[in-house]
Amino acid sequence: MSVFRRVAETVDAAVQALADAGHLPQGLDITRITVEPARDPSHGDVATNAALVLSRDARRPPKQIAQLLAEHLGAQSFVAGAEVAGPGFVNLRLRDSFWRAELVSILESGLAYGDSSIGCGVPVNVEYVSANPTGPLHVGHGRGAVVGDALASLLAKAGFAVTREYYTNDAGGQIDALARSLFRRYLVALGRLSTAEFEAELNAGAITYGGDYLQAVANEVVERDGDRWADAEETEWLPALSDLAVGRMMERIRDDLDNVGIRFDVVVSERALVRSGAVQSAFDALAERDLIYTGVLDAPRGKLPDDWEQRPQVLFRATRFGDDVDRPLQKSDGTWTYFATDIAYHLDKYRRGFSQMIDVWGADHGGYVKRMQAAVNAVSEGRAQVDVKLCQLVNLLEGGEPVKMSKRAGTFVTLREVIDRVGRGVFRFIVLTRRNDAPLDFDFAKVTEQSRENPVFYVQYAHARCCSVLRLAATEPDAIGPDDPRFAKADLDRLTDRAEMDLIKALAGWPRVIESAALAHEPHRLAFYLQEIAALFHLLWTRGKDDARLRFIHSDDPALTAARMALVRATQLVVASGLSVIGVEPVEELR
Repeated sequence: MSVFRRVAETVDAAVQALADAGHLPQGLDITRITVEPARDPSHGDVATNAALVLSRDARRPPKQIAQLLAEHLGAQSFVAGAEVAGPGFVNLRLRDSFWRAELVSILESGLAYGDSSIGCGVPVNVEYVSANPTGPLHVGHGRGAVVGDALASLLAKAGFAVTREYYTNDAGGQIDALARSLFRRYLVALGRLSTAEFEAELNAGAITYGGDYLQAVANEVVERDGDRWADAEETEWLPALSDLAVGRMMERIRDDLDNVGIRFDVVVSERALVRSGAVQSAFDALAERDLIYTGVLDAPRGKLPDDWEQRPQVLFRATRFGDDVDRPLQKSDGTWTYFATDIAYHLDKYRRGFSQMIDVWGADHGGYVKRMQAAVNAVSEGRAQVDVKLCQLVNLLEGGEPVKMSKRAGTFVTLREVIDRVGRGVFRFIVLTRRNDAPLDFDFAKVTEQSRENPVFYVQYAHARCCSVLRLAATEPDAIGPDDPRFAKADLDRLTDRAEMDLIKALAGWPRVIESAALAHEPHRLAFYLQEIAALFHLLWTRGKDDARLRFIHSDDPALTAARMALVRATQLVVASGLSVIGVEPVEELR
């Protein structure tokens, strides 16, 4: 149980005690009471809003209730002081011994420290990447992949039953365009079309996907089928080339994701979903509730979307569920719109038991959010919700200058190129140093330099320093190693310096960071927190260089050394735990 949870339980008990004593009414709603870190550390360690949220039902002024709570809480053995602040907050200063005791919890829990049960095993579906299988993944896909994967790990650590999912858009016009692009490459491979002619078609827009990555697939078609398709009708070769192209692109996508440490529990095919009748089933479910009608939409302002037509269309009553306009479900040729298949897909998620869904999309899908949330609300009859996390663009730089696009991809820098250059851990950490909805500048020069300006290096350096100190301490006579049961029984009262206490308090905040970040669906908070821990540890290490009394190892004082090794070991465990949630392997030595 986290420090903040224990204090919260004490506050709840204080409210009940005041009610039992007749100072407050019985049965007050305490669910909105919070215990948070104090905004100003000089005023205390934690603050509670209890008096403010109880005031109305208790029919007493907030400050009056706050004074009663401060007197009651100030008498607790672990509270060094309690005072009323502002309109009715109660600030508590906790005894140093209370914080030191949390080091024992860290040492005993190990990497499991911070594990929470707030998720109560509730199923959560996290869908991310879901890139169209029309080419290799680019760095923007990589950002969504990392955000989704870290969020899934974060939710799992917080006690949710997480399913990682990939939705393959393997049907529709884009897949047909991929097959047609492959066919032109195939003709080039056969010598039926010159490279110059291919380039001319590409420049004229007749070919959609012109990257070199299709050449190997075209060569495979030639090796397998010879010139079988060269003079055939499109209706003959299109299905065969579509299947091959999608299969090979998905193999490449899986390899790229494996390269960044990402695997999925479930992969859903759009094509299979349509063929199963799921779209028709979703359509029928909406029609039964009078949520489908035929109408004509006004032309939207700005760029016209692909699914808009100036004719009567089959529409979903999205405006009933918070959307700006009603949405078409069928095109003029009778085929389903992308939105219709997406409704079916999310209904399928709901029928699989997911009332909580998280979709990680690129920023270019921002206009799609309201309609998808409206659809989920409709098909689940209000029992499910989807949280859409939009990932803004990644600007690749080299010393401040934009990086040129990849020749093989044709129009972008591939994720594989970035990972091959900087490594999985660097990429994953740097992606989380900004909120997902903020643009990210990824400068190759900065993310690989070894300085405190590079956040991933700064955090890894803290972990490596911890490991180095522990190795050195283990060589001392009568040393207590990190796996020795006596390690957690060190005399922690020897830790009295303010820098030591600041680090202990920050480490004790790890469980709360996990819970708050999980509930907010914000994995970037972990990267921010790890940078804070690293800064506090490096400060302590530096002070030890300047002041011999603050050094970690004292050969003439084994008890002090053991206490400080407990702090170092706790720091190493929390940093390693945080990195593992992000998906970064902690290093024990920096080269």
